Amino acid sequence: MAVLLQSLRLIDPLRIHPPKNYIFTGSEITEQETGDSRKIKETIDCSSFFASKGWIDLRCMSGEPGEEYRESLESLGEVLAASGFAKAVLLPNTKPAIQTKNEIQYIRSKAKEWLTDLTIMAAATKDCKGEDFTDILDLNHEGVFVFGDGTHPISNPDRLLKILQYLQKFDGLLFDQTYDPYLALFGQMHEGITSTRLGMKGIPNLSEEVAVHRNLEILKYAGGRLHLQTISSKGAVEKIRQAKKEGMKVTADVSLYQLLFSDEDMASFDTNLKVMPPFRGKEDRDALLDGLKDGTIDAIVSNHQPQDFDSKFMEFDLAAFGMAGLQTFLPGMVKLAEELTWPLLISKITEGPAKVLGPDAAKIENLTIFDPEENWVFDQKSNKSLSANTPWFNSSLKGKVKFLINKGRFVKI
Repeated sequence: MAVLLQSLRLIDPLRIHPPKNYIFTGSEITEQETGDSRKIKETIDCSSFFASKGWIDLRCMSGEPGEEYRESLESLGEVLAASGFAKAVLLPNTKPAIQTKNEIQYIRSKAKEWLTDLTIMAAATKDCKGEDFTDILDLNHEGVFVFGDGTHPISNPDRLLKILQYLQKFDGLLFDQTYDPYLALFGQMHEGITSTRLGMKGIPNLSEEVAVHRNLEILKYAGGRLHLQTISSKGAVEKIRQAKKEGMKVTADVSLYQLLFSDEDMASFDTNLKVMPPFRGKEDRDALLDGLKDGTIDAIVSNHQPQDFDSKFMEFDLAAFGMAGLQTFLPGMVKLAEELTWPLLISKITEGPAKVLGPDAAKIENLTIFDPEENWVFDQKSNKSLSANTPWFNSSLKGKVKFLINKGRFVKI
């Protein structure tokens, strides 16, 4: 079935293109030429929409296996598609962790009908505890090339060194949420004036900056490819920028919500704002924005970490870390579009993450079509996730994904 997309404005990393007509035939998306003889089954007015290559999220979580009540694989597939993502990287932090062929095969069987292509990150150490190694080479024979401990940093330098060496046997990629867990011990939010005023134990920038420096020095020694996830501090950005100038194979991403909130927002004691790494200060946010603009930071991620009601509805210092971030991703970008521009934002969720994963990630013929002006209410009725741990729940949001084209399918959201 050929679908005509009338007056659609494509965005690429360089600019927003003038409106043009495009035809989706099931096998490709091409510009309509004068005198095009292809038979059109459906015509869609896209004059108020933008579109780009299908979005890629380098960091999302499921509760399945083990905690399906937080997010099942079925619900995650649905919410990824509804949020416009054509490809996503799944973290290994489940129960049991994603660390054997059995888990890999189980997840692939559950996700084979997804509209979104799934890249599975396998645990680099058993149960993501940073101690014993998983069977990295066997997992690679199962098709896995991304490894990491997800929400847990690989804080043991010997383990990090050896994992980087193992992965070079097949050009594997190590993802790490880099911070020193001992410097962050018992921390609830960013260490600063606000944490002192609120009487909460702070997590200093030092916990991230020391770990980033250590990991980069190990990478320089061992070689390999390292991707640093959810960078949040000015010092970390500066260290990554210098490492890239030296030609090191390092990439980085930032959580979208790090660009939208600061530690001052924690004064409300809203547990939905309790995340790791925590929201930092204005100087750090400015450094993150500069890092996105100059290419130091390669990608923006949803860092979708669904939590059940009970784990958030409690005293702040006992509440779980994490925020659901998929369906609010586009509304978050709308808030940043004037400051960062649409071409830059799109580059950080298309070409940027594609380069992190490797050239094959960029070959998928897909399209995310969205309306940046549409208002909608994010509530129990519209929520596709099994969790609602976001400060924007029951709020009116601006920006709605309309269609996703992927795997030869055209789906209205």
